[in-house]
Amino acid sequence: MPDDNEMTLDERRKYLKKMKPLYDQSNRQERGQLLTQMEHVTGLHRKSLTRLLGETSLERHLRSKQRTRTYGVEFERVVLTIWENLDYICAERLTPALPKMAEHLARFGVLDMSEEIGEQLHSVSRATVARLLSGHRNRQYRLPQRGPERANQVTKGVPMGRIPWDIQQPGHFEVDLVHHAGSCTQGEYLHTLQMVDVATGWSERVAVLGRSQRAMEAGFRLILQRLPFPVKHLHPDNGSEFFNQHLVRFWGEEIAGVQLSRSRPYHKNDNRMVEQKNETLVRQYFGHERLEADQFEAMNRLYDQMWNYYNLFQPVMHLKEKRFEHDQVKRRWDEARTPFERLIQTQVLQEEHAQRLQDLYERTNPYLLRKRIYRQLEQMWPISAQPQRSAAPEQAAVATAACSGGEFFAERMKPAQ
Repeated sequence: MPDDNEMTLDERRKYLKKMKPLYDQSNRQERGQLLTQMEHVTGLHRKSLTRLLGETSLERHLRSKQRTRTYGVEFERVVLTIWENLDYICAERLTPALPKMAEHLARFGVLDMSEEIGEQLHSVSRATVARLLSGHRNRQYRLPQRGPERANQVTKGVPMGRIPWDIQQPGHFEVDLVHHAGSCTQGEYLHTLQMVDVATGWSERVAVLGRSQRAMEAGFRLILQRLPFPVKHLHPDNGSEFFNQHLVRFWGEEIAGVQLSRSRPYHKNDNRMVEQKNETLVRQYFGHERLEADQFEAMNRLYDQMWNYYNLFQPVMHLKEKRFEHDQVKRRWDEARTPFERLIQTQVLQEEHAQRLQDLYERTNPYLLRKRIYRQLEQMWPISAQPQRSAAPEQAAVATAACSGGEFFAERMKPAQ
């Protein structure tokens, strides 16, 4: 769009129509002066003005040969299929992933495309992809709802702040606990313990029953068993479920030298990455329904599938540059890549773990994986529709104990049946 002081195309034509009779009646010297004046008013080059004023009519004409469509229907079908299998992400995240994801889906027979389409996937711009997707955003969203407020307990002796956005080494995790209490907080109900690595975007989720020290420790043990790289720094909020003597002692004994910090009270942006994932990867799946002990195993099975889908296939963008100009903050983002690709680039993985993750990526069909996630999600709701009831202490103990067993990372690396 032109600036406020810049003439539009129609305004230039109207101005030139009024100046053309005067231009035609003038001599050479006067025409030169008129061209200088029109050049200053319209912003057009002198040669362009001479060409326009030399025409018999200044009326605009349609192109004699209209532009042809660069990307056809088949290209659009391929892009929309990849977009669906990546769960309708934005064009900024989708465009860099198009070529690699197309090849991956073609190996499983989900896509059938020509070499020409493959070349177009490498050359298409983000703006073109955004225009293509704009006409297909009429799907139904899982709208998040407003949930119960949580009170934070200020814990002394632990530094407050946030993990820097430009940190490069993996292992610095923002941590949070999402409540699934529904409209009633009485009795035992499920929570989601989530950890997000700031450097790579790698995310871990596990369901825990209650907020007791045993339940939280069991959830952390499960995450540590399947996490392919070490934890260096933990940054939760001020909740007592994170900061109590038992859990702080557990981290000191389990991982020597782990750094603990916490967000400032009532500053949710100090945990900005995990808070964002709470909405997109937890609330948009489960809303604010009350989930109890009978959904514990189903919820962890679903999170197990999401572990594959979001860490191996979902590209994410990271902040590349942030600068202040007057009273505005200018941000630039890097090219979207999956957490798995970012993790491989850091070269912190053991060779064995890197190979296992690569093998898992090669043999996983994201099309079937996404279908399985949504099917498991649908199967949970008939259970949640049953009358609400509190879990007995014996049930809570059994469920919590089950959470701490199993080598999930090793099980995940086994060939698919």
